[in-house]
Amino acid sequence: MANIAVQLYTLRELLEQDFAGTLRKVAGAGYQAVELHTYGGLTPQALRSLLDELGFQAVSAHVALARIENELDVVIEEAKTIGFGYIVCPWLPPERRQTKEDFEALTAVLAQASKKVAEAGLVLAYHNHDFEFERFDGMFVLDLLYANTDPSLVQAELDLYWIHRAGQDPVEYVNKYAGRLDLLHMKDASKDDGSFAEVGQGVLDWEKIIPSAKDAGVKWYIVEQDVCKGDPLESIQTSLAFLKDRV
Repeated sequence: MANIAVQLYTLRELLEQDFAGTLRKVAGAGYQAVELHTYGGLTPQALRSLLDELGFQAVSAHVALARIENELDVVIEEAKTIGFGYIVCPWLPPERRQTKEDFEALTAVLAQASKKVAEAGLVLAYHNHDFEFERFDGMFVLDLLYANTDPSLVQAELDLYWIHRAGQDPVEYVNKYAGRLDLLHMKDASKDDGSFAEVGQGVLDWEKIIPSAKDAGVKWYIVEQDVCKGDPLESIQTSLAFLKDRV
């Protein structure tokens, strides 16, 4: 179970209502590790105390690009206090992904920031959606981004749902970034309408994905469901039940 985490964005509405209480329910659902997207209004010290109290390991955190650009030193100190080892750039605002030059600028930011992150004993990663599957110079943006950053400094946090949504093969991408893929976002797609589904309940081929992920050296399988049709707590339990004897 130590290698399965949950991205807390899945539970964002519940966390906004009761941050500590929702974390307790996540622990009760069987999770022992989390990926953060917010600190819930707590100081890093208070958040670390709460996570320790509940027996959680904070694996990683999604950190807005603007913070990586403008307050990286603060983010690094937060990571050290809270205890997460991976700082993940999760999203590129629409106005910053209109041209090839926009993505080249992102690559430069990540390349520079990754050096300082590594010096602090941490790791920088980039998480994809589907907009990175636009082509420039015959290559997808996502591949250009990884090709033009140091594999030892910038990790791939691949999101299987968004790779599938872009019409690409998740297994192919897991294999392509073997050795650079410590973090993998586990999501499924409904066979009915392509919407988000609990892991194992949709159309992704987990019988191929999971062995490929193991071969690729994935360290953390991170459950995330951007939108849950039912109770998010039940959704993350369903995904955990599917994964816990398979990864």
